[in-house]
Amino acid sequence: MIKTFEVANVKCGGCANTVTKELEKKGFKDVSVDLDKEPRVVNVTFTDDANEEVFRSTMRHLGYPCTDENIGTFTSGTLKAKSFVSCAVGKMSSSKES
Repeated sequence: MIKTFEVANVKCGGCANTVTKELEKKGFKDVSVDLDKEPRVVNVTFTDDANEEVFRSTMRHLGYPCTDENIGTFTSGTLKAKSFVSCAVGKMSSSKES
């Protein structure tokens, strides 16, 4: 089943690279991040092990919560900081692949 989510804090290809790799590790298929829309959109195909709860948890862990989640100001700031780290990791890993 293909599902689409609007997510916060995704700014660039580095962010998209991290999101794609982490979601694929968790068992999601056909992961794509649309950087042309605001808020950003992530499309995934669920599998037996990869469901919506796993998706949301993984995205929060990376610092990219879904826009429909009710998060407080402190949590929002913490997630934004996490997203900077995830972005840097994504940029570094994509440059190593080149």
